[in-house]
Amino acid sequence: MVTFLFLLSISIFIIAYFTYGKFLSKKVFKLDDKNKTPAHTMKDGVDYVPAPAPVLLGHHFSSIAGAGPIVGPITAASSWGWLPAFLWVLIGNVFIGGVHDMSSLVASIRNKAKSIAEIGGMYLTKRAGIIFKLFIWLALLYVVAVFINVAQITFNSKIPIIEGGKVVEMMPIGGGVATSAIIYIFLAVIFGFIVYHKKKSLGITTAIFVVLVYLAVYIGQLFPINLSPEAWNIIMILYVAIASITPVWILLQPRDYLSSFLLYGAVLGAGLGIILSFGKVDVNIPAYMGFNSDIGPLVPLLFVVIACGSISGFHSLVGSGTTSKQLDKETDAVKVGYGAMLLEGIVAVMSIIFVIVLSSSEFEILKKNVAAIYGEGIGKFLNVFGIPESIGMAFGMLALSSFVLTSTDTGTRLARYVFTELTGIRNRYIATLVSLIIPAILVFTKYEDPITHKVLPVWKALWPVFGATNQLIAALALFVVMIWLIKTGRKKYWFVPGIPAIFMTTITIWSLTMLFIKWKFTVIGVAALIQIVLALWIFYEGGMSLRKLRRENGV
Repeated sequence: MVTFLFLLSISIFIIAYFTYGKFLSKKVFKLDDKNKTPAHTMKDGVDYVPAPAPVLLGHHFSSIAGAGPIVGPITAASSWGWLPAFLWVLIGNVFIGGVHDMSSLVASIRNKAKSIAEIGGMYLTKRAGIIFKLFIWLALLYVVAVFINVAQITFNSKIPIIEGGKVVEMMPIGGGVATSAIIYIFLAVIFGFIVYHKKKSLGITTAIFVVLVYLAVYIGQLFPINLSPEAWNIIMILYVAIASITPVWILLQPRDYLSSFLLYGAVLGAGLGIILSFGKVDVNIPAYMGFNSDIGPLVPLLFVVIACGSISGFHSLVGSGTTSKQLDKETDAVKVGYGAMLLEGIVAVMSIIFVIVLSSSEFEILKKNVAAIYGEGIGKFLNVFGIPESIGMAFGMLALSSFVLTSTDTGTRLARYVFTELTGIRNRYIATLVSLIIPAILVFTKYEDPITHKVLPVWKALWPVFGATNQLIAALALFVVMIWLIKTGRKKYWFVPGIPAIFMTTITIWSLTMLFIKWKFTVIGVAALIQIVLALWIFYEGGMSLRKLRRENGV
């Protein structure tokens, strides 16, 4: 059953790439390599740098993946059963998320690599563009805060060793993961220097450095770095500050490219393990556990809890923020935009499978420890090849931390871009500093659940508002793309982004309203209320823009 679900998912994603992806490329966007991309026309050696498709796919995939396709699907499958999560990932990824990612990337390269917010200002109203930028900037601050905290938890994590349905030992694994992460960051800088400055062969250099990155997994467990959560929070804040102002060729491109091989390795290794375990692994978790769970009702929360893997507004910020400035040719948008989203769908499906194969006792012990479930799943399926589960777990945790690290510093870089667009302040040091003040405050704040009165981890407290805000950005991005298509003579394809935009808007406004009712006038409740007001304002401006266009041109 598990093998069948996995192969079914891959088959659907492959068919989607060669059919719906082709439809988007040829019919909707008419991609043409004769059109020069901003990476060439605006090349500056810092942000605008053309990258080979495999390198850019690595950066984009690493940046968009984050902890989302792991945390969301595992949480949803553990709350409502695996079937609703599985169906939302398949349908949402192909027809909503893939469209969202590719369309925001194409809209950006057709408009001088401007962000999706700037494009909103161009095709809706200037006021809508400013509001959208403010909305995105605030959302990015939640993203950075959440992922800084998730990284810290990963670096301090312990995996429970279960025997006879009981925890017999908590195995420290986070310190080794931290060491491995630091090693591969240094490897990435050296890799970038060799490839970009020494002009050495990409293929040969890749082969050598991928081996070194994998070796770092083993070395990390031998020399763990164990620090307090507060220390890791401070280190992460300093790291993302430096990484977000460094020219992309020094760290961002090579680090994301190399870390993508960790992610590919996790997908391929565990994926093959899932296939080869045919008939040996049971489905132990119910397909459907009920409409209500301890985190709330299935609808609308399923569509908010699972963001990355189905659709995520953060992707439009990456696509129109860093990726569009590095796209070498237009047709690469299919591979990078649509293809990376399908890859993320595979990661999400695997995360659901890691929940499915837990025994009932394992499920009860691990259901609230997402990182442990992911590490356990990777270790379990890599063990099919004779790899010790402890090493497999370490590999899985390093893959998770690489997801988180890339999204954190990419999110900070994007926050800098948006802050500059909002204020006109082009000093990247000031823009980065201001963009990190609120996340720094958020990660050191304690949050108490208003119903249970339990103190929540930072990421768990912020995840609902982050998830709902993230999905609302996706809805707004799809809305902007729809207006762009209409205003550039392709109104017959309005439904491609338009129908998903309507669906996501309904779901996310509903979710944010529920969030405000729960948290009321606390930090999280006020944040939800602000997002609702800003979003409705943008939709109002867009509606006025469409009305004006219809009056003037009969559109």
